[in-house]
Amino acid sequence: METDRTYTAFSGTRLIVSADLKTVLLRIKHRFDEGDRALVLIFDDHTGKQVDFDLRGTPEEMLARLPSHPLFTAAQTPRPGPGRPKLGVTSREVSLLPRHWEWLEKQPQGISAVLRKLIEQAKRRDPDQERAAIAREAAGNFMWAMGGNLPGFEEASRAFYAMDETRLEELIRNWPEDVRRHLRRLLQIAAQLAVGNALRS
Repeated sequence: METDRTYTAFSGTRLIVSADLKTVLLRIKHRFDEGDRALVLIFDDHTGKQVDFDLRGTPEEMLARLPSHPLFTAAQTPRPGPGRPKLGVTSREVSLLPRHWEWLEKQPQGISAVLRKLIEQAKRRDPDQERAAIAREAAGNFMWAMGGNLPGFEEASRAFYAMDETRLEELIRNWPEDVRRHLRRLLQIAAQLAVGNALRS
């Protein structure tokens, strides 16, 4: 389980807490045990996606279940089928154009080895660009989840994907303050990573 990720909890459009997972869950658990049954949405700030957790039992029992949560076990569970599971190699479908397959089939190392090598080279070449893209995708996921029914969402989403931050800010001006603030925070993280990458280029 990654301990450096942050998570953010919303009750309606009001931000309750944004912190490490243990802090977030204990805060939500306390509210729930005190009788507050308002629906709470918890977002993984790394992906911008909503994540559900089992709040039953004592706080200690709740936290003890975390290591077996699908969020933390999915990446560790090898898929059945071809591959070398002992090395962490798993098999998944890849769709490519005929010219890509033709080029790959000519490589003496084999298709899988070439694809792994290309991926590793790309990761070493531009890790910050990759992180910036992931951070921006997280902001987009959050915006779709929390802003999908808010006024001007379609125009705002177009501005978002066009990376027109000025226009986006105008369009979300009347959105709930906490939603706007958190979206800005996620966008700022992506922008900082992109700037850092540009300075090192």
